[in-house]
Amino acid sequence: MPATYGFLSTYPPTQCGLATFTAALAAQLDPAGGAGVVRLLAGDNVSGGIDLDRDAPRVVHTWHTDNPGGWAAAANALNRFDVAIIQHEYGIYHGDAGAEVLPLLRALKIPSIVVLHTVLSHPDPLQRQVLERIGATADALVTMTDTARQRLTAGYAVDPRKISVIPHGTASHESAPREDHDRPHLLTWGLLGPGKGIEWALRSLALLRDLSPAPVYTVAGRTHPKVLEQFGDAYRDSLKALAGALGVTDEVIWRDEYLDQAGLSRLIRSADAVVLPYDSTEQVTSGVLIEAVGAGVPVVATEFPHAVELLADGPGLLVPHQDPAAMAAAIRHLIAAPWPAGRLTGIAGGPTLRWPAVAARYQALAGRLLSPAAAPVAASVPA
Repeated sequence: MPATYGFLSTYPPTQCGLATFTAALAAQLDPAGGAGVVRLLAGDNVSGGIDLDRDAPRVVHTWHTDNPGGWAAAANALNRFDVAIIQHEYGIYHGDAGAEVLPLLRALKIPSIVVLHTVLSHPDPLQRQVLERIGATADALVTMTDTARQRLTAGYAVDPRKISVIPHGTASHESAPREDHDRPHLLTWGLLGPGKGIEWALRSLALLRDLSPAPVYTVAGRTHPKVLEQFGDAYRDSLKALAGALGVTDEVIWRDEYLDQAGLSRLIRSADAVVLPYDSTEQVTSGVLIEAVGAGVPVVATEFPHAVELLADGPGLLVPHQDPAAMAAAIRHLIAAPWPAGRLTGIAGGPTLRWPAVAARYQALAGRLLSPAAAPVAASVPA
């Protein structure tokens, strides 16, 4: 009889990368309908997201993380399954550095797999302590890049035998046709907020006005719910003002919406290049990067860790942070000499990044944990 999986995460219609990740992974691990989700929910941040498919794993419990003490009921709900798959990000659990995930882990009576979406190179003492205690309590840890694994083993007191590297999955975008258009199309998408680096992409766009035809740049995505709650749309408004000051208002398309999978596939496949101008030097996982690569669209990205690892020999160009001249030069290069499809499919066409293959890796990991002689799982790297 196949194992059943209990997931602990944010979950649609909440709008965030963890929710999208969990929905995709859970759908692949739930062929018999035995999976369930314990949803993390802070405030009312579920409003306005994309609804799940009818066959998606059900929500069996909601942990309202605004209030302390919700871990006990959440653990009880997870204990009804064979294996718990727990998403970890510092900002999603109650307590300092999200410390309330720790008593939940200790209360589990089933094997636990903790997926680490962030591994900081310079954590504060409490962040380090929480992550090390997670490592001591969980049965297995998953990082999505080898960079994150190396950070974890070098900077934290964590048993390296517990760590497996399983890449972030990507959907297949092949059903969406490539669109023909008269002007080069640049694209950035995802929840909008400070640190996204859109201002640097706008400045690079202004340096490309001599091209004929000049490129069009689409910025797609709603403002991040937490940013919207605290600051409203001040960041988006500042970007529009900057576009006006740079003289590129007519070259920028703002799509303030959260796209379903079909809409996202069409949008990605319409792009001649995806631009990831992120400010962060810490980002070891980027679902947007994976989706772009998976769609076979070349990427221009700042040198954040996941981009450095994935694009070193793949379909993209790396540029320094906050350097619009370098970004413009990279975009200009891609527009002038588009890469052949064969080069783009080296990583993008690789089946190991598709969700079915990624889910099979989690299934194999869970199977080892459930075996009678289960021991700490040896580290692995993506194929």
